[in-house]
Amino acid sequence: MLRGDRAGLRARHEDDVPVLHRELYEDVATRSRADSRAWRPIPEGSPESPYAVTAPSDTLACFSVVDLESQELAGEALLWNIDAHNRNAHLGISLRPAFRGRGLGADVVQLLCHYGFVVRGLQRLQVETLADNTAMIAAATGAGFTVEGRLRAAAWVYGSFEDEVVLGLLAREWAGAETAPHAEP
Repeated sequence: MLRGDRAGLRARHEDDVPVLHRELYEDVATRSRADSRAWRPIPEGSPESPYAVTAPSDTLACFSVVDLESQELAGEALLWNIDAHNRNAHLGISLRPAFRGRGLGADVVQLLCHYGFVVRGLQRLQVETLADNTAMIAAATGAGFTVEGRLRAAAWVYGSFEDEVVLGLLAREWAGAETAPHAEP
């Protein structure tokens, strides 16, 4: 497990899947804000669930987020579209409703940066988020990400087009390099 101050990242367990599916996927309005793909009905136990445990991949790293204080499952985090040749990836997080607003998101972004830059040797991480997602923008900029642009009306979100913000961070710019999280043996 990678540990920060408040959150930990670990491999997804089968026990996590129904909780994540119920609380993060079945909330259609929220899921529509978190994923650029259209929501579609997927049964909780389906291998098509975005939270299903899968084999390790070179292009996708899925984690379960654990609240270190309570040891409860707090959400999911991932690096996706990992490009080993260009050494970049995209970052995403989604916290269960009961764990939002506690400062876990900032810790999770730092942990994903550590994983991407230190463990995987990547050069660049990127975040795409809706322009009104102030919590994600704050977590990313707090880790050193720079707002690189705004994509006007680029995301179809639950009945309307919304602006997206693109943020980027290079390994040499990462503010967390001095206070890198540690891995459990």
